[in-house]
Amino acid sequence: MSEGQASDGFPVNRFRAALERRRPLVGLWTMLNAGTAVEGLARAGFDWIMLDGEHTPMSLADAVAHLRILDASPSIPLVRVVWNDAVVMKQYLDAGATTIMVPYVQTADEAVAAVRAMRYPPRGARGVAVLHRASRYGRLADYHARAEESLFLIVQVETRAAIDRIEEIAAVDGVDALFFGPSDIAASIGLLGQPSHPDVAALIDDAVARARPSGKAMGALASNAEGAERHIDAGFDFVSVASDLTILFRTAEQVAARFTARAAKAVSRKPDHTDATAAAPH
Repeated sequence: MSEGQASDGFPVNRFRAALERRRPLVGLWTMLNAGTAVEGLARAGFDWIMLDGEHTPMSLADAVAHLRILDASPSIPLVRVVWNDAVVMKQYLDAGATTIMVPYVQTADEAVAAVRAMRYPPRGARGVAVLHRASRYGRLADYHARAEESLFLIVQVETRAAIDRIEEIAAVDGVDALFFGPSDIAASIGLLGQPSHPDVAALIDDAVARARPSGKAMGALASNAEGAERHIDAGFDFVSVASDLTILFRTAEQVAARFTARAAKAVSRKPDHTDATAAAPH
C-alpha cells in the first residue's frame, strides 16, 4: 500500500496529508465498478476517486481490487460504505480502506457510532483481527495501537434534520470531515430531483458557515460543472466534480447526436434513384 509513511515508517493517511496542502481537492465519483475504468481514471489527474458502495453493485471484493489499483496511483481512494454499520465498516477497514465516507448521518449519536466503528477498544468497538490487508497481513506490529493515525472519517450530511444539528455533528471527536449531498438534502425539503435549487445551496452555505468553527474539513458533491466551480470558489476543502457515469453517458450522447445529425445530412444530399428505377424499361 502506498499511502506514504511517517518518519518511523507507519502509514500516513494520504487524504489527510493532501488536505494539509490547503487547496481544494478535486475528485471523481466512480460508479461503473469496472477495474479497467478505475485504472484509467486513476491517472487522469483527479486528486481523489470515490468508490461508491452505497448506490452501486460494488462488493467488498470489488472494492479490494479497486483499492489495489488506486493505492499504486496518484489518485487517493475514498470508499463510501453502504450504511453506518459497524460490521460493514469492519470489513472495509480490514480490507485496507483508510478514508471512509458514511452516508446519512443525521445526529451526533450516529456520528459517534461511526467513530466507534473506526476505532479499536477501548476507544471504540472495531473487531480485532491480525492477518488482514490493513495491517499488511500482520507485518505492521503496532497497527492495532496506532490504526487511528492512518484513518480518516467523513460523515455525510444529507437531510434538513442533519443540517439543523450540524454544530453537534461537527463537534464529535473522531469525525474528520463533513460532506454535503445536495440531492438528498433537496429531497428532504420537498425539492426531489432539484439538487441545484437555490434553496438547497442556501441551506448548505448556512450549514458550512455554522460548522466551520469546528475545524473539520468540508466537502460537497456538485450536480453540474457550474456547481463544482461554485463549491471550489466558496472554499470547500474537497469537491466531487463529476462521475464516471456522467462523463461516459453524456459524452456518448454528444458523439451519437453529432454523427447521427451528420448522417442525416448525408442522406439528404444523396440522389433518389427510386423513381428512375421504377420508370426504367424492363
